[in-house]
Amino acid sequence: MKWILVAILVGSTTLGDVARARGMKSHGEVREFHPGAISSALFALAQNKWVILSTCAMAISFFSFIRLVSIAPLSFAVPVSALTFIPETILARTFLKEKVDWRRWAGAGLILGGVILISR
Repeated sequence: MKWILVAILVGSTTLGDVARARGMKSHGEVREFHPGAISSALFALAQNKWVILSTCAMAISFFSFIRLVSIAPLSFAVPVSALTFIPETILARTFLKEKVDWRRWAGAGLILGGVILISR
């Protein structure tokens, strides 16, 4: 059960983060912060399909993490949740067309190594 929750957590967090990035890139930078501009931005974001998808995915992530920490030690749950960096880095490169240099790939590899160490 623990590893099923980890898979749900990693999948939903990855989907949530990538969808949020896509939604914010399609919306553009928020440059004005007076109350009218903030409410306009929030209204536009609440209608953005990527932001809606992100919010739903992050809710699933939250509840799967809550369940995971109820059955596994926190010292396992938090580090293993870092696995999201690996598919997020891959999707940032392929789906979002971001430039990912060797240091970010190396960081993702180190995270994978760390998760392997604590998962035994």
